[in-house]
Amino acid sequence: MLKTLLLLNIAMFFIPNSSNKMNWMLRKWMLALGVFLSTPMNMFQMNLITTQSLFFSTFPMSTALISLTWWISFLMMIASHKSVLLKNKSPKTFSLLLTSLNLILTLTFSTTSMFWFYVFFEMSLIPTLILILGWGYQPERLQAGMYMILYTVTASLPFLVILLTNNISLNKHITTMNQTINLSNWAYLLMLLFSILAFMVKLPVYSVHLWLPKAHVEAPVAGSMVLAGILLKLGGFGLIQVMMFYHFSSNILFSFLVPMALWGGMLTSMICMRQTDLKALIAYSSVAHMSFVLASALTNSSWGWAAAFMMMISHGLVSSSMFCLSNLAYESTQSRSILIPKGLLMISPTLSIWWFLFCTANVPTPPSISLMSEIMAIPSIIFFSSSLVLIIIFMGMLSAAYNLLVYTTTQHGMLSKTINPFSTPTKTNHKLMTLHLTPLLLLTLNLTKIIM
Repeated sequence: MLKTLLLLNIAMFFIPNSSNKMNWMLRKWMLALGVFLSTPMNMFQMNLITTQSLFFSTFPMSTALISLTWWISFLMMIASHKSVLLKNKSPKTFSLLLTSLNLILTLTFSTTSMFWFYVFFEMSLIPTLILILGWGYQPERLQAGMYMILYTVTASLPFLVILLTNNISLNKHITTMNQTINLSNWAYLLMLLFSILAFMVKLPVYSVHLWLPKAHVEAPVAGSMVLAGILLKLGGFGLIQVMMFYHFSSNILFSFLVPMALWGGMLTSMICMRQTDLKALIAYSSVAHMSFVLASALTNSSWGWAAAFMMMISHGLVSSSMFCLSNLAYESTQSRSILIPKGLLMISPTLSIWWFLFCTANVPTPPSISLMSEIMAIPSIIFFSSSLVLIIIFMGMLSAAYNLLVYTTTQHGMLSKTINPFSTPTKTNHKLMTLHLTPLLLLTLNLTKIIM
């Protein structure tokens, strides 16, 4: 199945030169075909399908993330139909970039070579940077791109040095890496810290997160969707992989990083309460959720890893949908301020329902899979250190508070004079929201397959 997906992705590069609309539609429906092919890889047989070869292999976590990659890529094409295709903003180049990014991410999640994992890990920045610079809104996108590259590349360089100094050859599999480690305690501790740092910046966690709000604010809707939906998951995926196959464990380091991650999550939740920029608020909420992913993964328990994995999947869908909704508000008001698009409930009750559903899923509440992930994460963190209970409680309260703030501020109140009353959501917008919500509900029905 993996070979079929890779061949399908490569075929998208050789679509005959035709009109913009035909080129766009062909790539969109080929992505839809990829979604159809990748769904059996994880949803109903997640614990049964494993493919292996010399350089590529899939296991439950990678198959789910590959399927998520194809799903979000398909939704990105739908979300960008009006802003790119109808406005004729180089749609062929745009769809080619999405195809390239989709291929890179599929290879990243399926490679067994740690060196090639690092190469694809960094290559994913190139199409993302071009998306921000080419289809961003403001001149500040140059600074946002510079921040993203500097933070992520600089933090991952020590990890490359570790790979090279441990003689990780081009074809060495991840499962044999732990045989190459023979170091003193301090050297082992430093190697562990620098390996984790590369993924902490990619997640990102508080203190190395400044690039993310800037990138989200300046990115087009497709850029925000791929950043929140997939690229942040590279950090969590890499972290869990390195910990599983390196057999990393350090109570000294983890007892420092877990409280730091949760404390950072609480601080970013407080920042969300003071944000007036809607896209920045959603970006900071992503930082808070990813800090919970880091804390769960670093508990070094099977429950913690399962919770981190489930939270990554649910966050990928929920945050992507939130950025789509914020883009609809931006198209109505031409402003990202949370204070301007008031009274949206009066002009579009159906859109208000979508806001309510995804704000509650972001808290999280039932029946979202996000709730189950937090139910599994909290005990694993408390068993690691019972002193973290208060921070977890405050994070939960603040998460509910800022999501309620987003909903009430945008949907209630007097209708703003800056809103175009005729800019109601189209059938395409409702289809986009439905395609975000459907996998969340289906995954909730298949929790046993995910946990196993």
